[in-house]
Amino acid sequence: MANQVVKPRTSGWAKLRWGILAMDCLLLALNYGDRAMIGVAAPHIIEEFHFSSAVWGIIISAFAFGYAPFCFIGGWTADKLGPRKVMGWAAIWWSIFTGLTAVGFNFVSFVILRLLFGFGEGPQASTMAKLVSNWFPQRETATSVGIAQAATPLGGALATPLVVWLMATTNGSWRVPFIVLGIMGILFALGWFLVVRDKPEKHPWITAKELAEIQSGELARRPEFESDGTTKPISFYLKKPIVWSTALAFFGYNWVLFVFTGWFPTYLVQAHNINIKSLAIGATIPWIAGTVGVILGGVITDRIAKKTGNPAKARKWLMVICLIGVGVSFVPAALVSSVTGAVSLMAISMFLNYLTCAQYFAIISDTVPSSRLGGVMGMVHFIAVTAGILGPFVTGWLVTLTNSWSTGFAVCGIIVIAGAICMAIFGKSGSSENSMESGNKHITLSN
Repeated sequence: MANQVVKPRTSGWAKLRWGILAMDCLLLALNYGDRAMIGVAAPHIIEEFHFSSAVWGIIISAFAFGYAPFCFIGGWTADKLGPRKVMGWAAIWWSIFTGLTAVGFNFVSFVILRLLFGFGEGPQASTMAKLVSNWFPQRETATSVGIAQAATPLGGALATPLVVWLMATTNGSWRVPFIVLGIMGILFALGWFLVVRDKPEKHPWITAKELAEIQSGELARRPEFESDGTTKPISFYLKKPIVWSTALAFFGYNWVLFVFTGWFPTYLVQAHNINIKSLAIGATIPWIAGTVGVILGGVITDRIAKKTGNPAKARKWLMVICLIGVGVSFVPAALVSSVTGAVSLMAISMFLNYLTCAQYFAIISDTVPSSRLGGVMGMVHFIAVTAGILGPFVTGWLVTLTNSWSTGFAVCGIIVIAGAICMAIFGKSGSSENSMESGNKHITLSN
């Protein structure tokens, strides 16, 4: 059924695409919940195995070594095989290695487990972008991506207290949460295969009304090919200034995000001596702020784009302003003397950082035809996620070298502001600067 066009129903739920998005949100929430879990468990693992900050930084970075190449591989295979298969099997893979993290017993075992865990998590962003491109019109791009991406910090917000509670009820065992969330992931993946299809015309539950709504009029989807009917290679799009400047800004965003995910709970424990119950609150608040930010970012830019007819400028300048704000607020989080001040500044940083989250995917979706979106988004995500390799390691090394958190946080601020400057100067492209209305005139529907 998933590989053929089906006859749509004449009645039923008229907004199936939002149900598909809801399934995507569930897997993305689990994806980030599994990822954030290592940061919450970190103080216990570090204490048990006597890891230094530099060594733990290598373990955290191992995840990104696996994650980064599969950002591209996942997007490329989503173009070839469809997002349903890629995301479903990726979820099963990462869930298996989430559970296997519980058997980690030394430095080498944790590095291998985090590396293999990263393989499964890598495809999620580019596959999500491909699925949204297939199911949603351009005018809903940033809103739908924003809602989907809101599930990522929400996953961190939900997983943090859950992990703390599971550890508290099992005599401080950090292993139990990994087993529990690993099992949950496999069950979620089975539900994904049941509900999701690659395109609306392939879904047995789609109504004729919604299919017509998606395929015609001002709600038409992004073009499958170029306006002249040709298909350009991925390298053609990677040369566009709007694409590589987006990748550099995304790199700064990810540097902050990976450092926060991997180090902030440990920072609160080591620098402020908070207990496990306080950690559940302190480490959760920034995730909640990020959830609000990512939803607002998508909605705001879609509304501005609709009024101005220029989505590129709306998305570009929101990114630039917010990323500079992230850099300004992230650095003082390591300098304040109170837990409240540190958590508040980090919440501001994560709110502003996540305001930009949907924009990276939306800009690429506005620039690249659907037939190449997975591969190009995957490559952009690959470049951005190299920050996940460098950020946690550099931060851990600096903490060990200086016995202070301020230098590592300062480097975060410098890098994210540099990304914003690159976007401000180079983030322009003739195709992406076109108005939304003129772009819609050249839509070619996919069958």
